[in-house]
Amino acid sequence: MTASTQKGLPGLVGHDHTGLTVPNLDEAIDFFDRVLGCIHVLTFGPIGDPDGSFMTEALGVHPRARIERAAMIRCGNGSNLELFEYSAPDQRDLKQKNSDIGAFHIAFYVRDIAAAKAYLDKMGVETRLGPLPIQDGPIAGQSILYFQAPWGLQFEAISYPNGMAYESTSPVLLWNPEQPAT
Repeated sequence: MTASTQKGLPGLVGHDHTGLTVPNLDEAIDFFDRVLGCIHVLTFGPIGDPDGSFMTEALGVHPRARIERAAMIRCGNGSNLELFEYSAPDQRDLKQKNSDIGAFHIAFYVRDIAAAKAYLDKMGVETRLGPLPIQDGPIAGQSILYFQAPWGLQFEAISYPNGMAYESTSPVLLWNPEQPAT
């Protein structure tokens, strides 16, 4: 496909990172490193504008909002995570559920979901029901387990070592843990 025929965002290559605001950057880095095994690559900040409108114009936040610190985290061979610790006069602490509009979770592919569950239990991480094997529909072949960080961020462990049912008919495959980049 040439640049003139590409649909969507010009030059789109892939997903680089997802940004998350956390209540305490040190606690979050510790959880991602010690519990999940991710690598803390770098920290930066502060970023703010005590007198102007940069924060609103650049990030859509309160003009006195300030990024106290931020960190980039690498988790395996998927995309990266950017963690932010903000202060802001209008800051809210959202305790979202997966059913809330705008809610999200982060899914990590694991090779052995039963071992992941046992490990999370040993580490004292709150998990949901599961692992749950999916046996019907286009995602048959995967097993999932939801869990959460101490501050409430939702995660999912997912595994589909033999692929998923949709793969037999789809011209486009979702992420492949054995060949994560093309």
